[in-house]
Amino acid sequence: MTSKTSQPVVVGITGASGAILAGTLIDLLLKTQIPVMATASSAARMVWQEEMDESFGTALERWQDSGDFAYYQPGELTAPIASGTFPTRGMAVVPCSMATVAAVSHGFSDNLIRRAADVCLKERRPLVLVPRETPLNAIHLDNMASLARLGVTILPPEPPFYLKPESMQDIADFVANRVMNALGLSDALPEDMRYGGPSR
Repeated sequence: MTSKTSQPVVVGITGASGAILAGTLIDLLLKTQIPVMATASSAARMVWQEEMDESFGTALERWQDSGDFAYYQPGELTAPIASGTFPTRGMAVVPCSMATVAAVSHGFSDNLIRRAADVCLKERRPLVLVPRETPLNAIHLDNMASLARLGVTILPPEPPFYLKPESMQDIADFVANRVMNALGLSDALPEDMRYGGPSR
């Protein structure tokens, strides 16, 4: 992969609730022909099993059929996305657990998700975290503020009430659009796949 348009987006999936957000983002990236390299923690796969009708294995097979998708195990620290010499268009961690927020904010790279996020920080590539936790305590807020000061986009999956969503899928679609915008990829979306409404 050499040209910028062929460089992948890295998607990390952690064990926070909100598996639908990860699935929707990957679907949207692949629909817009943006390659994806993904990794998921064991806790993420457990949450996926609880929350999603489609099994994680079936989703992986479906994504791999696109020809633009690669998956790496969380312990696979020899994966390309663990190295800054491998070019990517950035990374989204969605949903992002508070444990992952804490690890990334303190430079702990003990699995592939955290290492890939650390690579984005050191290489100054876009990094978007979609945290799922409420209420937030002072430690959570301090960790997110520390990352925000480094240029990380903290993007809580807030419902777009002004668009009057009718389902969880509507909200997930909106969040996926916002993540793509934060990664600088909004131009890749066809007009009919973009969310309108007032700017927020």
